[in-house]
Amino acid sequence: MIIGDVMGSVWATRKDEKLNGLKLLIVKPTYNDDLSSTFVAADLAGAGVGDIVLVTRGSSARSAFGKERLPIDSVIVGVVDSIDMVQKE
Repeated sequence: MIIGDVMGSVWATRKDEKLNGLKLLIVKPTYNDDLSSTFVAADLAGAGVGDIVLVTRGSSARSAFGKERLPIDSVIVGVVDSIDMVQKE
């Protein structure tokens, strides 16, 4: 899974009909400063711009919807409340 920041939204009026009704958000991995690493994820958690989210990718993303033939590879499965990390020196 990936922790990321929601940077924006995507609207597409012409798309695969299986994507109808899905909210698509732009996510930037939190621990990577390279903006080229941003990606689009379907939202299952009610996330919005500015939220820190938990994302699953690959075949696990499709199974989050219970549909094997959905054309997605990234899904927001949670909104993060807090992160606690211990850094080793």
